[in-house]
Amino acid sequence: MKGKRILLIVGGGIAAYKACELIRLIRKAGMSVRCVLTDGGAQFITPMTLAALSEQPVHTSLWDLKNEAEMGHIRLSREADLVVVCPATADLLAKMAAGITDSLATTLLLATDKPVMAVPAMNVRMWSHAATQRNVAQLRGDGVIVLDPDEGPMACGEFGPGRLPEPEAIMDAIRAHFGGYVAVAKPKTLPLAGRHILVTAGPTHEPIDPVRYIANRSSGKQGFAIAGALAMLGARVSLVAGPVDLVTPVGVERIDVQTARDMAAAVDAALPADAAVMVAAVADWRTENAATSKIKKAGDGTIPSLVLTENPDILATLSKSDKRPALLIGFAAETDDIVAHARAKLARKGCDWIIANDVSGDVMGGERNRVQIVTTDGVENWDEQPKDVVAMKIAERIAAALSLL
Repeated sequence: MKGKRILLIVGGGIAAYKACELIRLIRKAGMSVRCVLTDGGAQFITPMTLAALSEQPVHTSLWDLKNEAEMGHIRLSREADLVVVCPATADLLAKMAAGITDSLATTLLLATDKPVMAVPAMNVRMWSHAATQRNVAQLRGDGVIVLDPDEGPMACGEFGPGRLPEPEAIMDAIRAHFGGYVAVAKPKTLPLAGRHILVTAGPTHEPIDPVRYIANRSSGKQGFAIAGALAMLGARVSLVAGPVDLVTPVGVERIDVQTARDMAAAVDAALPADAAVMVAAVADWRTENAATSKIKKAGDGTIPSLVLTENPDILATLSKSDKRPALLIGFAAETDDIVAHARAKLARKGCDWIIANDVSGDVMGGERNRVQIVTTDGVENWDEQPKDVVAMKIAERIAAALSLL
């Protein structure tokens, strides 16, 4: 690692003081470090402190003509071998995810062509908030290295995940990035660590002929969001996805299928699992004998008839299987009498929960959802929320349920 160059962006938070020790460790490893101090970071440590420790000028403003003349923010963003954001506040993570450039730090982050490592530090509720988790997932999907925060007491008096990792642990991550020695650290415990969860999502396409098929309006967004939320909580997630054009959530194993029979086979192959969340809108019927060539118009107005046959009932089959997961969850997309239909489906399918939603509007292709969780104990009504928020709440509820099994 000797001779490597680090650009350290110090965000605004009480944990900014730990950046001073990180600078010392970076230089001890034979690397150079140049610092960018945000306005928030300057409320906790001074440019003089960082300059004295790094023995390099400290940059604070995009409009500093002297710094721009000497270095230039584009050059500064690209002369490092690694950009480290420490501490990465919720605000900085959000701006990084959205590509906002309202300061020297955020402009550098958008202009850089080098690897970026973000080290989050914030209040536990801010870290757990769906918006922050969505931003972290976006950044990881974009290739940013986002470390997990530590768990423990915080300056605000609360306890939980959100503490900045100790400088030695951050230094280990930097060493790992450059292929150096990494000390063995105690793994972070997440509520679904060690659990395998199966999720199905999207529609199925049942062929009529080589160019036509029977399908439905399912977008797959809610199922993909649930798979991503489960992975964030530490689960090993197998996502059996119908034909949708969605980005695979970070940390999720995706198995693409087309038909209901394909999905049934993929579900069986993915077992055993601790839980299964069957979100997919599986076509109830398929054509009994799909044509092998395109069906042509007769020319005399005759309309060809389609003979339909029932598709396998994946949820009911799984419920009766000797490989049944300990927690089996079905979804019910309904347009009327939502709860009544969900209760009937719960009894008919033999699963543990039915998560019902009203799809009479734009839910199947939209960004928001309103669900009702139906169990033998009763019905729990949730307000309409973004689908990623619904997903995280479902994931947390699954974690709580599995902890009791």
